[in-house]
Amino acid sequence: MDVSFEQLKSMVVFAQIIEQGNLSAAAKHLGLSRAVVSYHLKKLEAQLEVKLLNRSTRAINLTEAGQAYYERCRVIAEQASAANQQIENFKNEPVGLLKITCPVNVGLQTVVPALNEFKKIYPKIELDVMLTDEIVNIMKEGIDLAIRGAPLPDSGLQASKLATLTTCLCGSPEYFLQYGRPTNPADLGDHQWVIYKLTSGVLSLKKGSRSFSIATKGSISTNNAAARTAFVEAGHGLARIPTYDAWPKIKAGTLETVLDDYTFNDIDVYGVFPPGTANAKKLRLVLNFLKEYFTSQTTPKP
Repeated sequence: MDVSFEQLKSMVVFAQIIEQGNLSAAAKHLGLSRAVVSYHLKKLEAQLEVKLLNRSTRAINLTEAGQAYYERCRVIAEQASAANQQIENFKNEPVGLLKITCPVNVGLQTVVPALNEFKKIYPKIELDVMLTDEIVNIMKEGIDLAIRGAPLPDSGLQASKLATLTTCLCGSPEYFLQYGRPTNPADLGDHQWVIYKLTSGVLSLKKGSRSFSIATKGSISTNNAAARTAFVEAGHGLARIPTYDAWPKIKAGTLETVLDDYTFNDIDVYGVFPPGTANAKKLRLVLNFLKEYFTSQTTPKP
């Protein structure tokens, strides 16, 4: 079915009805009258010969067809907005210094490769990247953006979620040869662990509706994620490791996963920045770029 220019307008209006929650809010957001918004919705349903919304005096609810159609309309609206933003970038090429801090391992494995690509697109933005596993006081140090594994809600800072990273439970082939492979959560308490000091000493895992919590203990602890992985590779114990870090070593045969039929806590990665800076163009650009980059980089599940 061919799509007319008028129908494209109606699709954008429909997406805004859902985004804003009702026709009146969509009309205000688009700078249109409520009658015009209602006209676009009715015309769209007539053209498609299907009901998109169930409406009452208090709420609107998507039909099954409406939900599927909305997902497509949302993408069209977002792409149109992104096209406009790209033109704005050409008209006003962003410049200035961005000071960024992030943990060493996630920085080397994911953030630095992302910033390599970012720098190619925005060559006039200067980057000052500090890799450290310590929590930096970004207000005191004048940092524009900190990449962290938590939003720090009580810090007075603002945060934007960038990605969710999966994790897996790993040990070395030598370790399993000497100590055996755990086959259920109850076995884990008898094993040695490489302790990562920046996280809880309790391992949480799930299978179906059942949840388990295991207190970990070991003779090696570290505050550096890369060091943790190296100690595990050397056969000193087990550890929960981000999949992006473990996967190359699994392929190389230096790490193996266990309890693959269980799920472990994911790591939510946030961009944290000082209050009042969210609208700074260079910060918006790098936040949006990192979100898109992380989404495009999918690590296979071991």
